[in-house]
Amino acid sequence: MENKEALNTLHDIKNLMEKSTKFLSISGISSILVGLYACIGTSLAYFILEKQTFPDTFLHIPLLNVATSYQLTLICLIALGVLALSLLTAVTMSYRKAKKVSRNIFKDKSVHRLLWNFFLPLLTGGILCFSLIWHQHYGLTSSIMLIFYGLSLVNCSKYTYSDIRYLGYAEILLGLIDSFVVTHALLFWVIGFGLLHIVAGIYFYYKVERQQD
Repeated sequence: MENKEALNTLHDIKNLMEKSTKFLSISGISSILVGLYACIGTSLAYFILEKQTFPDTFLHIPLLNVATSYQLTLICLIALGVLALSLLTAVTMSYRKAKKVSRNIFKDKSVHRLLWNFFLPLLTGGILCFSLIWHQHYGLTSSIMLIFYGLSLVNCSKYTYSDIRYLGYAEILLGLIDSFVVTHALLFWVIGFGLLHIVAGIYFYYKVERQQD
């Protein structure tokens, strides 16, 4: 009986330490929505890009190219729109969830550490992608996005739910594969930012959030 009480006490202490050092108000629903935004954005990009008349012989998917500066501008605007909407959704839903447990995400030091470790690799990869686009080297931009986004998730996972790192590993692996198959960047983009986010959000919602409720 005493051993059980001691274990319960240690468990409570561990939970208190995690709450003070980790940000645990992440929403699985927001991950699903982010994945849906990415799928919609990819669909728009598919109709904008120039399609070659002969499909890829292996996947039977039309090869896509940026033929004009106007197409490139539209693609960049779509990507920025998806990013802005995703960040807005994640911040809004996390704010509401944190408010329920009386935590202010704008003053929480764990949130500051989380954001710093998330955005440092993400901004680095974003600047690198911008440089490649500026010099009209489009081939590896999607793989760089996936790899640096995966690094961001792995890097910030120690300040929130550690399972997030597995999504990061998947994004990195997908980005590395994409770097060898440069003709289907949009396909890898929708898998990485769309489908993987939806799957991770569903898993997180049923595995973590529903148990907390």
